[in-house]
Amino acid sequence: MNGKPERKTEGEGETSPSTCSYPNPWMYDGKCFESDDIGDNYGFVYRISNLEDGRQYIGRKYFWQHRKPRGKSRRVKSESDWKRYYGSSDELAEERRRIGNSSFRREILSVHPTKGFVNYEETRQLFVNNVLTEQLDNGQPAYYNRNVLSRYFRKDYFDGKPI
Repeated sequence: MNGKPERKTEGEGETSPSTCSYPNPWMYDGKCFESDDIGDNYGFVYRISNLEDGRQYIGRKYFWQHRKPRGKSRRVKSESDWKRYYGSSDELAEERRRIGNSSFRREILSVHPTKGFVNYEETRQLFVNNVLTEQLDNGQPAYYNRNVLSRYFRKDYFDGKPI
């Protein structure tokens, strides 16, 4: 992974992010992903790309949350905050505060029907994309991800030297 991601231009079969119901929308197969597109899926694996420096973040998000309302005995299923979500990375959050959400592209890589499939695919993507070892041309880590499964850490594998 070297260099910056290219900005995609709106083309045939693609939906303009400006026609979506929420700001800086998640894009999936060139189209804005909306609540109506969830269907029977449980969650998705995503990539957030910094359009200024090329760094990326790969993660997962569930479409649903299960909460137990106060005073109730049963859990209630409701849609999660997935439309507003930008990952759990502190480093990415700091960059968002510094340069703004519009400097990031959010794309859904895949959607899955079960929690297990979502978790498996996220882990697979993290290893396939070498998120702990890849670097940009300037020697900076290419991904904001600092660990995989809280077991493998960037500090143990990334030394800033070309591999």
